Amino acid sequence: MSLAFRNVGHSYGGHRVLSGVSLEARPGEILCLLGPSGSGKTTLLRLAAGLEALQEGSIDLGDVRLAAPGRDVPPEKRSFGMVFQDHALFPHLNVAENIAFGLAGRPKGEIQNIVASRLKAVGLAGFESRYPHTLSGGQQQRVALARALAPSPAAMLLDEPFASVDVTRRR
Repeated sequence: MSLAFRNVGHSYGGHRVLSGVSLEARPGEILCLLGPSGSGKTTLLRLAAGLEALQEGSIDLGDVRLAAPGRDVPPEKRSFGMVFQDHALFPHLNVAENIAFGLAGRPKGEIQNIVASRLKAVGLAGFESRYPHTLSGGQQQRVALARALAPSPAAMLLDEPFASVDVTRRR
């Protein structure tokens, strides 16, 4: 499914951060937003995720209109995984519980298999019982990525997803 932004505009108070943004990410494509700090990159992702109310334009996922002025599909119904700049891990939950958070309601065995699979994918097998404060910034970021991937979302929204990843992992 394509993720399409059509003529999106957004302001905070009197400060315009997005104006007439139109772009489309097709299935399998990786789209990168580049720009200086304060240019609206995070705002665009937050609008797509439903964490901000759209003021102008529209956002569609395939044939489904996710947002337009006065119409917002709730974030939990948008089927996006999101990794925030600050990772947004729950400090009172261990790594496995953080990853399993979005899987509530599934059978316990399925949750355990998904958690193990995602930890292996990000190179953190064996870290299940560790807590976020005991991990490096890069490890926390990989846990956040595993958590976002756990429910198999239709699309991933990554806000500076590799800023904390160790240099050797980036290669």
